[in-house]
Amino acid sequence: MKICILKETTQNEKRVALVPDVAKKLINDGFEVFIESGAGKQSDFSDEDYTGVGVTAAEADKIIPNADIIFSVKMPNIDSIKKMKAEACLIGLLNPYDNHEQLKALSENNVNAFSMELVPRSPRAQSMDVLSSQSNLAGYKAIVDSSSMFNRAMPMMMTAAGTIAPAKIFIMGVGVAGLQAIATAKRMGAVVSATDVRRAAGEQCESLGASFIMVEEEQDSEDSGGYAKEMSEDYQKRQSELISDHLKSQDIVICTALIPGRPAPTLLTAEMVSSMKKGSVIIDMAIERGGNCALTEENKTINVGGVNIVGDTNLISGLAPDASNLYSRNLYSFLSLFVDLKSDEKLNWKDEIVEAMSVVRDKKISENFNK
Repeated sequence: MKICILKETTQNEKRVALVPDVAKKLINDGFEVFIESGAGKQSDFSDEDYTGVGVTAAEADKIIPNADIIFSVKMPNIDSIKKMKAEACLIGLLNPYDNHEQLKALSENNVNAFSMELVPRSPRAQSMDVLSSQSNLAGYKAIVDSSSMFNRAMPMMMTAAGTIAPAKIFIMGVGVAGLQAIATAKRMGAVVSATDVRRAAGEQCESLGASFIMVEEEQDSEDSGGYAKEMSEDYQKRQSELISDHLKSQDIVICTALIPGRPAPTLLTAEMVSSMKKGSVIIDMAIERGGNCALTEENKTINVGGVNIVGDTNLISGLAPDASNLYSRNLYSFLSLFVDLKSDEKLNWKDEIVEAMSVVRDKKISENFNK
């Protein structure tokens, strides 16, 4: 069975879907592995790193049409999809909520597709949970980037000339990225606070040494998968009032609040930003779904009234080697579940995890994304 690793075409995407060490494991398992020449360059992996472990490097036209399984980080462009053979399987972070044209092309070309961001939350799927592995790194990177933009010290500094107060960092949204941002900020000596609609997030924050701010609400604030739900207008109004005063004293704000399949909720208004201190920094990690800050601009860093607002849609690419390494392991875990080379059928279509991740099969787009 032949596996092809694509070169990414999405703007600012530096990750590669498979690193040499994991490619070697697949070859030892009995797969033939091919990579599009130069695919690993921006993650600091040369073609020679791959060929040295038995991978064949070649141009896309020579390897895509023969591949049984295609690995990508983001959804490939339509030209690449048209090169894929019928009944091939594409596996990647396909963003099926937005990429309707590509889903249609996959269906028309009879290419089966699995979206890694749809891995269900279950103990069996933990090793495949790409959102957790990538968000963990992204939360760390958000703090590192914001601290380099913030032109003051992060920890308390005590000198004979006087004391410098520690930076105050506010995390909005306490998922995997938010928790890692809290942990990293605390290690750097900042005073950290956080907010989330989920009550359970409070204990997690406090266990890491952050104070927790939330609106008391009787309605259930998370879905069956543990993700935050969209809250009522009344809740959003009360939440806005609660955090408005808090923002005035904050130096760095990290926005991570996302709702699967929906636009990101607006948590920071222009008025709130105008109340923040000059020199403060906002990192809007939710910009790919519209952003949590009303002023964020996609893939731009802007200054509004002295406040720096960062809208990097692919923050994780700043850690491309590590992110690629973890992503590769997630793919390997999924492939180990989905493919059994010793079985007559080879492909395990009936597993509940496989079914949950399927977005196109036998020319049919999943009803959740067929718009």
